[in-house]
Amino acid sequence: MKLNTEALIQELNFKAIRSSGSGGQHVNKVSSKVELSFNLDASEALTDLQKQRILNKLKNRLTNDGVLILQCDESRSQHKNKELVIKRFIELIKTSLIIPKKRIPTKIPKSVIRKRLKHKRKLSEKKANRKKPDID
Repeated sequence: MKLNTEALIQELNFKAIRSSGSGGQHVNKVSSKVELSFNLDASEALTDLQKQRILNKLKNRLTNDGVLILQCDESRSQHKNKELVIKRFIELIKTSLIIPKKRIPTKIPKSVIRKRLKHKRKLSEKKANRKKPDID
């Protein structure tokens, strides 16, 4: 499935808010933290199958309304934070759309079983030889 990142980015909503934590006088005046919100249900860039897969993978990260919210306040620059949060969003969507390979259970080869039992027998004989001999 091809993912149209440009169309996805067009559907994103951004909000700039004040960053929390210490930082002095500048941090109290500047809204450098960026909050990204993406409404999965209203998205037209994704197919229904893609939406369902994302919903299943990211259900613990979505709100009750089906909105994904990501925040970034790593940088002092609002633009840099916006770039970082977009990159993180795209990566999150791409990883949630990956279909895991079906595991095919394999059989243990008979030679491996034989080898294990042979080794086990050898060890038990070695330990049995350490005992005092039985004199009846």
